[in-house]
Amino acid sequence: MLEFGQAQDGAAEADLVKDITEATFMADVIDTSKDVPVIVDFWAPWCGPCKTLGPLLESAVKAAKGAVRMVKVNVDQSQMIAAQLQIQSIPTVYAFYQGQPIDGFQGALPGSEVQAFVDRVIAAAGGEAPGGQLDEAVAAAEEMLAEGAAVDAAQTFAAILGEDPLHAAAYGGLVRAHIAAGDLDQAEAVLNGAPAEISHSPELEAAHAQLELARQAADAGPVAELEAAVAADPDNLQARFDLAQALHASGKVEEAVDQLLELFRRDREWNDGAAKAQLFTIFDALKPNDPIVLHGRRKLSSMIFA
Repeated sequence: MLEFGQAQDGAAEADLVKDITEATFMADVIDTSKDVPVIVDFWAPWCGPCKTLGPLLESAVKAAKGAVRMVKVNVDQSQMIAAQLQIQSIPTVYAFYQGQPIDGFQGALPGSEVQAFVDRVIAAAGGEAPGGQLDEAVAAAEEMLAEGAAVDAAQTFAAILGEDPLHAAAYGGLVRAHIAAGDLDQAEAVLNGAPAEISHSPELEAAHAQLELARQAADAGPVAELEAAVAADPDNLQARFDLAQALHASGKVEEAVDQLLELFRRDREWNDGAAKAQLFTIFDALKPNDPIVLHGRRKLSSMIFA
């Protein structure tokens, strides 16, 4: 079995992740962590979430090119170590540095959170993760997108994915760049091709919602006509729903949410709960802390539980 050496950029991938036993725990974790942080993945062959989390951790560790190491501990074969560290459920992950645990979590996480954990561990040990540089590139691409340079943003997001195919923020950004460029079919193709590990990440869920809204916008009717129809007959729920879609398509997101909330208040079951479903699509497309989301969710909840 390969032994760990000093962390270095040229470290072979085979040196970065390995399976260990109780007999080698001291050498492979405690001793090694005096030079470089070591992430310990406690797993078992029968554990479903472990099969999802493990590859995400391995990918992030290998991408760090020696700034962190990873060992895998089968709890069925290493029950003494699991008991000493009070492992009560799996997957459980600990990070060791200077012989001591410095961070950890339980349960499976999406790819973006796994990457954030690995970056945090490296930073705690005074290192610099390549992921941090990629995050800076993502921020630059987002700025391009905000300024209307959709093609340049798409190229930058694609380059980031060339370095890290599981970078959920870059993947979601690439989808949104194609949406901004008006190429909805390409956006859908990119979204459908997302790796399974990140397919349900918040970034891709948001991109999916934005794509759905963009397709609706292509068929949206004129706002003025729909406003007149609703004013003439406030109980015309189809016209109100169409108005909400048209308002959103014209950039009036808050007004669209207000119309959907009013529709829900009048008949929450209309068209198989279409108002509530549309509200959730809009909320998913926005950032979770967006005031429109926070206010809209509060009003919707007050009506649901009234």
